[in-house]
Amino acid sequence: MAKRDYYEVLGVSKTVTEIELKSAFRKAAMGCHPDRHPGDKQAEARFKELNEAYQTLSDPQKRAAYDRYGHAAFEHGGVGGMGDGFAASMSDIFDDLFGDMMGGRRGRQGSGRERGADLRFNLEISLEEAFHGKNATIKMPTSVPCEACSGSGARPGSKPVTCRTCGGHGRVRAQQGFFAIERTCPTCQGRGQTIENPCDKCAGAGRVTRERTLSVNVPAGVEDGTRIRLTGEGEAGMRGGPAGDLYIFLSIKPHPVFQRDGADLYCRVPISMVQASLGGEFTVHTLDGTESRVSIPEGAQSGRQLRLRGKGMPILRSRDAGDLFVQLNVETPQNLTRRQRELLMEFAEESSNKTHPESAGFFAKMKEFFEGRS
Repeated sequence: MAKRDYYEVLGVSKTVTEIELKSAFRKAAMGCHPDRHPGDKQAEARFKELNEAYQTLSDPQKRAAYDRYGHAAFEHGGVGGMGDGFAASMSDIFDDLFGDMMGGRRGRQGSGRERGADLRFNLEISLEEAFHGKNATIKMPTSVPCEACSGSGARPGSKPVTCRTCGGHGRVRAQQGFFAIERTCPTCQGRGQTIENPCDKCAGAGRVTRERTLSVNVPAGVEDGTRIRLTGEGEAGMRGGPAGDLYIFLSIKPHPVFQRDGADLYCRVPISMVQASLGGEFTVHTLDGTESRVSIPEGAQSGRQLRLRGKGMPILRSRDAGDLFVQLNVETPQNLTRRQRELLMEFAEESSNKTHPESAGFFAKMKEFFEGRS
């Protein structure tokens, strides 16, 4: 079976540039890559055809010979097979398919620069600070670029040199028959550069440890567990690499009066038996610094909740606010005087089912239930 024209295989014209050629090859090869189609013989054959065409047209000398003589240029022992070029293209396709999941595509030329690590700082604030927001100042030890070597890691007056083992690629390749095995360069640890004269201050790391003071803006309405990201405020990168990020994790201290549920606040207010019976009013202080009057309805029961709209926590990135729920807790009187006891006894004698309808109804249901069983 006659071979198809290499330009036709890749879907390009004869005037295609090197960049356009590579883009066309990668786009076509990703659709039939063996890793995506395991056991598919047609996909494997298509991939090999694409690879053969690309290996020929990507080499200027081979492309010139092909343009002049066609496939005959590589017959009778000519090149264009599946050697190192096949392994290289397989590696390129693997990078395209999986590079993002593995932390970014590997560069073809190492730079020695490594991104710094992300850092975490735990910041505890009060409920009042979460309500109003605050500008907090934190101090923490972290790595910063070395001033002596400007973060390069090399002694002033010198600079990093290209790794002699990997030629700056950061990886070395060993051919084993049909396959090529690639691994991190043992000399430069994948950086592509080595430092022959390390800086005396940072020992070649390009960074030193210092205590930093940072300002953190805590917006009003934050909740417990909120994470604030400060881009570029993390650990300095190795040898001039970009800095990581700093994550501030907020925790809110328990409040002696209020409990929080989302944007709503809750508080329990003890009232006397007389207030619960006859009704009345009391004042509560809210987190916004104001006072609110709360009316107790006549005959209020313990556990009843009264709502103060808009007196809860501010809602983050909004002008709205939650509500404040005041829960009534009827307090039973203690340490009664003789006269108080006499008055309560008189009240009990005058009481009826209408005075205590809930308890009367409960015991009536209980009596009916057990009489029915017997």
